[in-house]
Amino acid sequence: MPPISLLIKPASGNCNLRCKYCFYYDVINNREVKNYGIMSEETLEEIVKKAFDYVDGFITFAFQGGEPTLASLDFFKKLIELQKKYNIKNVKINNALQTNGININDEWAQFFHDNNFLIGLSLDGYKDIHNYYRINVKGDGSFNRVLKTSKLFDKYDVQYNILCVINKHVARHGTKVYNFYKREGYKFLQFIPCLDELGEEPGQNPYSLTPEDYEIFLKTIFDLWYQDFMNGDGISIRMFDNIIQMILGYPPESCDMNGYCSANAIIEADGSIYPCDFYVLDEWKLGNIMETSIEQAIKSERAKEFIKESLNTDPKCRECEYYRICRGGCRRHKEPKIDGAYNENYFCSTYKGFYKYTLPRFVEVARKIKSNH
Repeated sequence: MPPISLLIKPASGNCNLRCKYCFYYDVINNREVKNYGIMSEETLEEIVKKAFDYVDGFITFAFQGGEPTLASLDFFKKLIELQKKYNIKNVKINNALQTNGININDEWAQFFHDNNFLIGLSLDGYKDIHNYYRINVKGDGSFNRVLKTSKLFDKYDVQYNILCVINKHVARHGTKVYNFYKREGYKFLQFIPCLDELGEEPGQNPYSLTPEDYEIFLKTIFDLWYQDFMNGDGISIRMFDNIIQMILGYPPESCDMNGYCSANAIIEADGSIYPCDFYVLDEWKLGNIMETSIEQAIKSERAKEFIKESLNTDPKCRECEYYRICRGGCRRHKEPKIDGAYNENYFCSTYKGFYKYTLPRFVEVARKIKSNH
């Protein structure tokens, strides 16, 4: 069997922040059972057991939320215990976790270091920008706490990257955001475009990212990134890394750049399995880990239908000069559907403008990387 990556939601939609643009809060409000609570150790054990039954080569256990640390540190200690118990084929294990950083203390940081977790830390730029939307239940900003967590990660030599959601305010301050990350010494960045609510015409919310704003942001970030790279002070930006991989003839690692969906294993706290983090919805449930195998879920007829739907690309896409590198983008950005068919990607004009502006320099960077190897 092939390698596999599981995305597990041990705390379901529970979170200790109330970020105003949270896409998963929107997802859970579009299904019959909004919140499945905290995952039981019995469910965790079934996931681990069936994962090792299925996999060869290597496996990634990634944890997301809500806020996954709400499942408790003991939950993750149990994970390590179960991995040791069931990994009889000695496959390579990657453990990863996405966190808002609020719960992290010395004990958590030591655990992440000792068990080689790769952590994604959500930090939307500098203080004023981050605190605009990433607030706690009292309405207070979370910046100071998250920055403290990044220092803890540095202290304990935890592997981590920064995840930034590009909302309207982040997009308008690209230079300040990039320079803030650079000053803090963050070398691995991931920028995610903000999502509007399911079924809603995009661009209507105060936090909404418009195609114009997104294009300006990407161009701004690229210019700064390119200058640093050429000066020998490059940093990793996931989207840009994927573009370079594609130019060099390798497949992209990021699913939104494949041009089609795949059926992954997203596992909610009750064990329910779904094909994609954006579609943890009743209509796309593939089964439950307590009753079915991972292979049965991701090869089910419902999973095949999910993949098939993603191939419903606007014909104009395939005629575009940038299609080979853009590939139509994420299907979530093609909603809402019109007459049962997906729209053109909401950010189509963004990508056209961005690739026109940057592709020659991306090719230059790719050639430089290739010559250095």
